[in-house]
Amino acid sequence: MCGRFNLIDSPEIQWLCQSLGVTLGPRKAQGDIAPGGTIAIVHEVAGERRVSDAIWWLFLDADTLKPNYKYASFNSRSDKLDIKRSLAYHPYRESRCLIPASAFIEGLGDKKTYHMIELDGSAIAFGGVYKEYLNRDTGESVYSASIITLPPLVPEWNEIHPKSMPLMLDFEDEALVAKWLDPTFHDVAEFAPLLEPKVRKPMKVTRIGKPSKWDPIADSFLIVGQGGK
Repeated sequence: MCGRFNLIDSPEIQWLCQSLGVTLGPRKAQGDIAPGGTIAIVHEVAGERRVSDAIWWLFLDADTLKPNYKYASFNSRSDKLDIKRSLAYHPYRESRCLIPASAFIEGLGDKKTYHMIELDGSAIAFGGVYKEYLNRDTGESVYSASIITLPPLVPEWNEIHPKSMPLMLDFEDEALVAKWLDPTFHDVAEFAPLLEPKVRKPMKVTRIGKPSKWDPIADSFLIVGQGGK
């Protein structure tokens, strides 16, 4: 994943919130979010779904509670989720979350080809993991989070971002969401089908200029999914 997404107040985002039983509050508009910035995560605490602010970088410096830039942990590769020494191993089993978004940006890797990706007629619920840190000065919790990424096995994706694609979950699948957000559900083998790269909902793809400007420079086209959940 290139590392930028946005969250726009829209009917699609409102439907996502209604489906999940949460409200985003003042987080209704974030036009350009980059790694290290503040994002909204949907997670479960003591049996209750909450929306919390989190730093989009899983591994923080324990003293400063700022991103530890020695490790690029804003994304967590799916092929490392079962490696015990990986940063996401325990969070994947104990603290999963959903990260709401309207669109995201992928780069080809040549520093000049970028695309904006939306789900046609739908908001996005990235599948993610999070960690909880303690602010020693205030005693408050500070959350960090990462988006799980999948191998780019969808052929159409090769000209968009050949290294990976983000995990996007069906937020209308109540049974799936309940298990994903339940910190006591540890049978992650059940999530294996989700880690197979598929386009489950049609994607609207638009070539843009500069990632920070989100400026369309070509007509949009659709990548139609294979279906399934």
